[in-house]
Amino acid sequence: MTDYRRLRVALLGAGAVGSQVADLLLRHGDELADRAGAALDLVGIAVRDPDAPRDAELPRELLSTDAEELIVGADIVIELMGGIEPARSQILLALGSGADVVTANKALLATHGPEIFDAADQVGASVYYEAAAAGAIPIIRPLRDSLAGDRVQRIMGIVNGTTNYILDRMDREGSDFADVLADAQALGYAEADPTADIEGFDAAQKAAILASLAFHTAVPLGAVHREGITNVDAQMMDAARRAGYVIKLLAVCERLQVEVSDEAPTGEAISVRVYPALISREHPLASVHGANNAVFVQAEAAGNLMFYGAGAGGVQTASAVLGDVVSAARRHIAGGVGVGESTRANLPVLPVGRVTTRYQITLEVADEPGVLATVAGILAEGRVSIATALQTVITQANGESGTARIVIGTHRALEQDLSETVDRLAASGVVDRIVSVLRVEGD
Repeated sequence: MTDYRRLRVALLGAGAVGSQVADLLLRHGDELADRAGAALDLVGIAVRDPDAPRDAELPRELLSTDAEELIVGADIVIELMGGIEPARSQILLALGSGADVVTANKALLATHGPEIFDAADQVGASVYYEAAAAGAIPIIRPLRDSLAGDRVQRIMGIVNGTTNYILDRMDREGSDFADVLADAQALGYAEADPTADIEGFDAAQKAAILASLAFHTAVPLGAVHREGITNVDAQMMDAARRAGYVIKLLAVCERLQVEVSDEAPTGEAISVRVYPALISREHPLASVHGANNAVFVQAEAAGNLMFYGAGAGGVQTASAVLGDVVSAARRHIAGGVGVGESTRANLPVLPVGRVTTRYQITLEVADEPGVLATVAGILAEGRVSIATALQTVITQANGESGTARIVIGTHRALEQDLSETVDRLAASGVVDRIVSVLRVEGD
């Protein structure tokens, strides 16, 4: 091997991703050195329990319970522990000691990103986080670098593999949510406590990161509207299929034109939201199956771009982490300060009530004359225009009809108007039950 300059690499965490990163660093060190222009010496791996079973066999002498000792002596620190603390404190320690940081910690970046990036700027270091938004899919660099000269208008992403696996099975097989969730847990696609996935928390963290990059604006996690998939059932899937749609949990990050005001002095704002939505079966995102992820980017000059692949998995995510390690090593060799994050646009993040989109509303009503006219009148009063309406009579066990199901597709409407109108429908006396309200995305 060429006599390269040697860089000390410390790894924090040896779970599913961390153990694969360590294994690849050790097995492919010479090849990575040729790419980076520096030898990458793994000097230690911080773990809670050196005796715990791991996905890869690692040299015992590299395992340590003293993370701080490893951090202070390192040129590059890879943080793969997850969670907020002690990850936050240890990353700040690494940056303060002059090391570059590579992390896949979406929760930390979504909540403390500005603090971490500011700490890096203070010392001229860099933070690399390609694996934090979509696993192995390269999306951070395209947004931060390749599209830096363009204006991103919209991002729609399937950024959680667990929910995509569940919804895909429900769509293709007609299975129930609870049954597919149990299968996902048995296969390792879902945690024993799946809340972070099925309630949209994981996707919301990734949406905050993607929006911050795309719109050069710090997007706090609390500004991301979030809904999960626990209310999606087989009947909703069937109604979507009949209308030519599929239901996906989408992260939507969108640039909006609004009236010039103190809130939006440039007349521009952004919306960042996560929810189950209908998307046409002809849209590229509709063909994302299983636990895969995809990010669909619409830019002013570049047009439509699609990034697709594995959104999780130890060895897959390790690929993105090692790409960042090579980039960090190259920066060390070249010298100079790190490249900071661009968040100077400071666009306001609007609440979901200010967003305009189309909807599919499914109602159960009494099968009586005049009901549809009453429903149409309530929608018109709420400034919600009907595009399509399909009524199906629900036959009772005795063969008589008493209830009908109406599936209404709307033209574009303001979310706030739609929400108030749905409340009026529920209180109208002619609607037995609001079965579902789904947004339609991808127009």
